[in-house]
Amino acid sequence: MADTQALQNPLRDEQRLPRVPDPGVMVIFGASGDLTSRKLVPALYELASQRRLPLEMAVVGISRTEMSHEEFRQKLRETLEEHVSGGVSDDVWDSFAGGIFYLPGDSKEPETYEELKGFLKKLDAERGTLGNRAFYLSASPSLFPTIVGRLGEAGMNEGEDGGWSRLVVEKPFGRDLESARELNDEIRRHFDEAQIYRIDHYLGKETVQNILALRFANGIFEPIWNQHYVDHVQITVAEDIGVGTRGAFYEEAGALRDIVQNHVMQVLCLTAMEPPVAFDAESLREEKVKVLKAVRPIPEDGVEEYAVRGQYTSGWVWGEEVAGYREEENVGPDSVTETYLALRLFVDNWRWAGVPFFLRAGKRMPKKATEVAIQFHSSPHTPFARDDTEGLEPNVLVVRVQPDEGLSLKIGAKVPGAGFEVSSVNMDLLYGTAFLEEAPDAYQRLLLDLMLGDPTLFIRADEAEGAWRILDPVMRRWAEEKKVEFYPAGAWGPREADELLGRDGREWRRP
Repeated sequence: MADTQALQNPLRDEQRLPRVPDPGVMVIFGASGDLTSRKLVPALYELASQRRLPLEMAVVGISRTEMSHEEFRQKLRETLEEHVSGGVSDDVWDSFAGGIFYLPGDSKEPETYEELKGFLKKLDAERGTLGNRAFYLSASPSLFPTIVGRLGEAGMNEGEDGGWSRLVVEKPFGRDLESARELNDEIRRHFDEAQIYRIDHYLGKETVQNILALRFANGIFEPIWNQHYVDHVQITVAEDIGVGTRGAFYEEAGALRDIVQNHVMQVLCLTAMEPPVAFDAESLREEKVKVLKAVRPIPEDGVEEYAVRGQYTSGWVWGEEVAGYREEENVGPDSVTETYLALRLFVDNWRWAGVPFFLRAGKRMPKKATEVAIQFHSSPHTPFARDDTEGLEPNVLVVRVQPDEGLSLKIGAKVPGAGFEVSSVNMDLLYGTAFLEEAPDAYQRLLLDLMLGDPTLFIRADEAEGAWRILDPVMRRWAEEKKVEFYPAGAWGPREADELLGRDGREWRRP
């Protein structure tokens, strides 16, 4: 019977087969940097090992560091051994590495692009890459406008011989609303919006995407996903590590630009958005933009009611004494850069009217944990004796993004025994045990979508600007007052962050 159904539905079976992109070249600017060796090439290698990439696929790295093709390949192979679980297959690597090339050059100079253009035409002839190009900006954000302009001047903003040309822009996308607008305008002088892929690797995470599956594939959740049933929402991105060797970068960025403006705001959108009419790029991104437009503006003269800026001092994490942020390498002794940020936002629409969304992100916290917690209203009335319900808490649905990816639903249940004591227990789903297939790295999904030309999990221009619009008043106020609240390493943030929730009788979860 099953075979007969399969014969009657060939289209359904065809849609289930993995799609393989057309041949093409991925050009990586800033290829000698950490992102290329630690994330991009391991993701492409894994896709190649799964036969998700065409054999004609080529990768061209560009950076000022002098290297030959072979030296570049050797460097990538050494790093790959550290980042690929299960080891590197010599056969897969030999096949994949045959399409890896390197061009030393200054991305500011026109000569670099003329050489690149000629080299890409050579690859089209020798490897059959069909004139398809994806340009990945993994260089310093200050170079983005220059690289885009040079690509346009060299005519590489259009594919060769009918092929396609795409541009990938890494975060941070601007430093504030004004710079984001300027960057969007500069890029769109040379590339159409349909060619631009603003990447946020959080959107490639399986558990982040599962927020959509949880909401829209289950009839039991969507009817209660609103202000009638939800008391508040908490989104947490906690790290137990400090800034390490990234002190100079963090002094420029801080937690707001590094984590909140991109990762956290994207998770907020997926949690609060309306059901899209279809799971395609325009439908999904349109609903995310509506959420950003609905977020209540933060008044610049009342930022303290909505945001808390924190910085870790020395303390203990996992039994080890660690230095404070101001003692880290390349950090000023009087720095007020935030390593922690808490926000209280409201989405002023029909679904979420009056429901606070509490967002926090921080370093040197007790543990690494990224989660979305939907806390529901308490039961309006319980017929049990008060002493029998002392251990009963409100229902909470938690989506754990990392680590221990999965779902948890807190419910009330009777405690075994002669009495009728009711307490809270968790119903857990662990992805690692529920599914036999190992979840791919986020960059695997996103790079494959890029080569396929699917922008669904990438960020549109008005999304990037919408997130900055919400946070701009906070940044302006903090730039003026130069004040930060302190918390010891190993704590869940400063006391003022607890007060942000305590004013309404709520408290942060402890993941």
